[in-house]
Amino acid sequence: MPVTPVSGYPTVTLSNGLQIPILGLGTSHHGGYSHDAIVHAVRQCGIRHIDTAKRYGCEEELAKAIRECGVPRNDLWLTNKLWPGDYGYKAAKKACLDSCSRMGVDYFDLYLLHWPDSMQPGRSNRETRAEAWRALEELYEEGVCRAIGVSNFLVHHLQQLKEDCSVVPHVNQVEYHPFQQPSQLKEYCRKEGIVFEGYCPLAKGQALSNPTIIQLAQKYGRTPAQICIRWSIQNGVVTIPKSTKKERLQENCQVFGFQLEEVDMAVMGKLHDGRHVSWDPTHVE
Repeated sequence: MPVTPVSGYPTVTLSNGLQIPILGLGTSHHGGYSHDAIVHAVRQCGIRHIDTAKRYGCEEELAKAIRECGVPRNDLWLTNKLWPGDYGYKAAKKACLDSCSRMGVDYFDLYLLHWPDSMQPGRSNRETRAEAWRALEELYEEGVCRAIGVSNFLVHHLQQLKEDCSVVPHVNQVEYHPFQQPSQLKEYCRKEGIVFEGYCPLAKGQALSNPTIIQLAQKYGRTPAQICIRWSIQNGVVTIPKSTKKERLQENCQVFGFQLEEVDMAVMGKLHDGRHVSWDPTHVE
């Protein structure tokens, strides 16, 4: 089966000049893992940005899918994440190299601290995050990670990291969908040159039954999922929907042939109600 040429999807420029595709594919242990879906996304849909994490437990399976796709490594954007259990200087470096080994690659395009809580009793979250981040800074300098960032960090977590370390995160990946629009965090990231990346763009399916979104889908002749993903991308957010179904993957990628009018972007902006469908880092010190 022929491989779709290198994705023509738009990219967002990181502070170090790298270009991250604005649309990616999330993978996780939630909802299962589908080898065929990954291969289909890359070969038929033109996806080149794949997001995973050690915690998801599918690194070795992903390695097989990536090999089968037949796309050169330098045409892919691979993101992985460090789980808090490895938030020590030596542990962090080892975990990253182990993840590279399991995925059959020499480097990651982006490597993130997965969660702001160190989950290590008796240790300061701030100090533990800083220690892990210093390991990531070295991995970045060594070229094992072409960019480094964080996930689920709030403004105070980012401020502390800025004070304690030397490299400002290139990316902050957080929950982002019509019901969860952290505008202050997004604005802080913009000012600091941190690319804002959103997961759960469909609010784990909750957005698909929202009457406003259904109405907009009818107006544009699109699906509710396409409206949500288009809205996120049109807000300049790097967006990583998840699916294990080929037809859904195809649908999720067909979001560049139309644009939401400003009035409809504003309508979507009013759907924020603060709900989280994933982890809530609000009370993490």
